[in-house]
Amino acid sequence: MEPLRYTTHRLTHFWGLAAAMTVSEASARDVIQELWALCDALRDDGVTAQDYLTELTYLLFLKMLSEQGHENVLPESARWDALVNSQPANALAHYSETLATLAIHTDKNVATIFANARTSVRNSATLMRIIGAIQSLSWYASDVERIGDIYEGLLEKIATDRKSGAGQYFTPRALVDCLVSVTRPVAGEIIQDPAAGAGGFLIAAKRAVDARSGPKGGTARFIGSEIVPDTFRLLLMNFLLHDMKTEDLVSADTLSAAGTRLPTSDLVLSNPPFGVSKGGRKPDREDLTLTGDSRNKQLAFIEHIGRALRPGGRAAVIVPDNVLFAGGVARQVRTWLLDEFVLHTILRLPSGIFYAQGIRTSVLFFNRIAGASTKDTWFYDLRAGLPAFGRSRPLRFDDFADFILQFGEKSDGSGKRIDAGETESRFRKVSREELAKRNDTLDVIWLVEPDASEEELEEPRDILDAVREHMQRALAAVETLAARVDAV
Repeated sequence: MEPLRYTTHRLTHFWGLAAAMTVSEASARDVIQELWALCDALRDDGVTAQDYLTELTYLLFLKMLSEQGHENVLPESARWDALVNSQPANALAHYSETLATLAIHTDKNVATIFANARTSVRNSATLMRIIGAIQSLSWYASDVERIGDIYEGLLEKIATDRKSGAGQYFTPRALVDCLVSVTRPVAGEIIQDPAAGAGGFLIAAKRAVDARSGPKGGTARFIGSEIVPDTFRLLLMNFLLHDMKTEDLVSADTLSAAGTRLPTSDLVLSNPPFGVSKGGRKPDREDLTLTGDSRNKQLAFIEHIGRALRPGGRAAVIVPDNVLFAGGVARQVRTWLLDEFVLHTILRLPSGIFYAQGIRTSVLFFNRIAGASTKDTWFYDLRAGLPAFGRSRPLRFDDFADFILQFGEKSDGSGKRIDAGETESRFRKVSREELAKRNDTLDVIWLVEPDASEEELEEPRDILDAVREHMQRALAAVETLAARVDAV
């Protein structure tokens, strides 16, 4: 059998002008709602949202090959039409046999999609409902983005469904688009996400590159690493559905030796996992000299990202707020960023935009410039006094409009900026000297309006996280005050 490869050249060969599947006379949102409604219906059969997404990944992959006319890489019994035409009473057995066959397929992409594949569907009737829903959609080879958008929409639906617990691999699309908008990826760059999840940052960066370079322009190289096998499956599928090369996707732990093999990059966009490594495991990398003895994952990822930047490279990294004010290793990492990089911007994000609503987050924007260090850091507060974000008021790209304007027109943050000096301004500049007086604490707050999202907290764990953060922030303030007193 001929290997299954997904490159622009081969997609052009099979689909015409790099085209893929689309949905006729229906928006992607309508299709997402249709497939999600089926997910809700299947809950009664014990199929969870995350299980349902896994089933869709298997089935959409087979349907995709069918639409491409590229099923010759699969045994006839494992092809889409064979599933559609299964005898109702034997459909589940046939499907299970198909999964087992494809899990050991010689093609790398096929084997990865179906690695350790097991169906969570319990009866043939339920399976045929899912197959029938996919089969009823009219797909045509004319729009490479539409089916990818549908898949991303389902990822978002499931990630924001608290029952699924899937939020760890999904960053809100509005936030992703904001960070891509200001960092301005371009053709020819190496773009990396060392905690890629389902690939949202890399796919958005691809869109931005294509929009800037045009149909005849070049593209970038997209590097993604993901440790969780099931999530890596979603990442791979997302790339395939967006006509992106998969050669630079790695199923590995970035904080292990595998992370040292990721190429240095021009741009890193990432939302690393928060918290302490399971089992208290430390990073297994000699080059992480600051965080090598720490079990704090987000700090180790920050160090990896800093060391992964090429000279002239830039990064936008989402971190929990405690990175901004905690002591110990966190303080060492902050000082390292300020002294060895240009930490030019920090964006205080609204609360409630992630699945763990009690955790507040910010974005660090920094560049690696030979011989340069931080002179000033600009802080933008997109939290104080704003309404609570969540299901009733989702975060939208328009919410970032003023930040994008204030960020400026340079991808490295060096464009013209204005500090109006007004206490109610959301954008303020703080000098490196002032940060040093603060014991290199980056938790700079000047707007006193309350964070409305705290009023929306209901889960005990979320409330506990919020209380813990307030206590940590208060302790950091005491330590900063003590440092100033000692310096007198």
